[in-house]
Amino acid sequence: MHDVKIIADLKDNEQYRVAVLEDGKLAEIFIEYSFDDDLLCPHSFNSRQTRQGDIFKARIDKIVPAISAAFVILSSKSSNEPRNAFLYIEEGTDIKPGNEVLVQVIKNERKNKAPRVSTRLAIPGRWLVLVPDSDELGVSRRITDNHERRRLKEIGDELRAETPGFGVIIRTAAEGISKELLRADMNSLLSLWHDIKAKAKNSPSPCLLYRDTGILGRVLRDEVAGSIDEIIIDEPEEFSGTKSLVDRFYPEKPEVVLYTGNTPIFEYFGIEQEIQKAIDRKVWLRSGAYLIFDQTEAMTVIDVNTGKFTSAPDMRHTTLATNLEAAEEIARQLRLRAIGGIVIVDFIDMDNQQDKQELVSHLEKCLEKDRQKARVYSITRLGLVEITRKRERPDLKSVLTRNCPVCIDNGFVEREENIAMTVKRFIRKITANNNAQAFIVQTNPFIASYIYHYLEEWEREFGRKLFIAAMNDFEHDKFRLDFQGSICDAEAEARSLRQQKAIVYRI
Repeated sequence: MHDVKIIADLKDNEQYRVAVLEDGKLAEIFIEYSFDDDLLCPHSFNSRQTRQGDIFKARIDKIVPAISAAFVILSSKSSNEPRNAFLYIEEGTDIKPGNEVLVQVIKNERKNKAPRVSTRLAIPGRWLVLVPDSDELGVSRRITDNHERRRLKEIGDELRAETPGFGVIIRTAAEGISKELLRADMNSLLSLWHDIKAKAKNSPSPCLLYRDTGILGRVLRDEVAGSIDEIIIDEPEEFSGTKSLVDRFYPEKPEVVLYTGNTPIFEYFGIEQEIQKAIDRKVWLRSGAYLIFDQTEAMTVIDVNTGKFTSAPDMRHTTLATNLEAAEEIARQLRLRAIGGIVIVDFIDMDNQQDKQELVSHLEKCLEKDRQKARVYSITRLGLVEITRKRERPDLKSVLTRNCPVCIDNGFVEREENIAMTVKRFIRKITANNNAQAFIVQTNPFIASYIYHYLEEWEREFGRKLFIAAMNDFEHDKFRLDFQGSICDAEAEARSLRQQKAIVYRI
């Protein structure tokens, strides 16, 4: 039994992060940006962005017969939601300009592309997905036990018979769940659907009817298979909503705690440091041995090295002990780094066949807690272990880093948006107990140019004047506080920096 905690960093609209801790160690990290793909074309952060799963009462704008599609209006001009969306018209559907229709976002907006919507609605719960106006019954393909599939199908048939007119999809998380809990989830989804229908009846189009859960809700609903002991969040506005989600998804009712400290929540719990380690090439083990991770597009290669570990009584036991410890850390790192596809592990060579079998069995056992399906193959004649792991989301390295602009394919640097958020959290921390009117922060020129687009928003949030100075001699991720004081003195310092040929950004 593991002690599981969820730590949610939700203060900044530009980036939301949710960490899963198991027995005090970082097991998984989920990150969601509100930045556009174009790094210098940010969204407005005045409201939460439309996300996949949202349901609207839309109005048909125009039909495009050549591609059997229509453009629909999702929101009024005064709303911060996207104005238009793209809808493929299914065969036999009677849609005309001016008609009202309920649609669900199935693909988010990107750059100049409108979100894509569908008239086929699906509302996910913890164990079931409710499909209104349907008679379908589905069981997740990831549930492979035939007896369990039959049991769940029989329960699904009962639930459909009790509520005609609704389809049911049974999710992977439902494996082993009792009929009573599945029925409770169904009733919760039906209640939610009736609320959506009532709102649709009483609201003029176009309007938003249902906001799908954000990143924290999706982690609670989709990513955590077992029970949770505690959920800690740093955003008061999300606190009551999180308690409602817990009531829906977790009968055991884990405690929900609001974090109010001045130190950023991920820094307070030591998660920030663990995230940085999770993109490092080298991972040290407790024994003094270490792992080397090399990620390519085709596969990930992991090399196991004894390093400083020599405490076992002989070389055979030293090698086996090192490999067993490495197997545990590799299983953890695959989850944490969200590595998918083909993984090749070069364990330390072993001659004893019994030791080899023990290693493979131990690795398989370590991977059992992984929600993503992973398969371990026996040790090859070259002494390599092959693993395949299902790829469900971008790996952590691609989320947090990009190719180095100088060395191109031979290196990587932290993404500008991630460094910008580190700078913002640093500013929040120093303003928490500081009465200075203005601050000057020095950064690398690329980062300074990036941050400039958010200065107005940040100044409004912190109630201070902010200056960002581009320093040509700064490394990509380096920044520092150069000045804090009055606005008049800050402007004088900015003029001095400009005389030194530095670019100083100010709204």
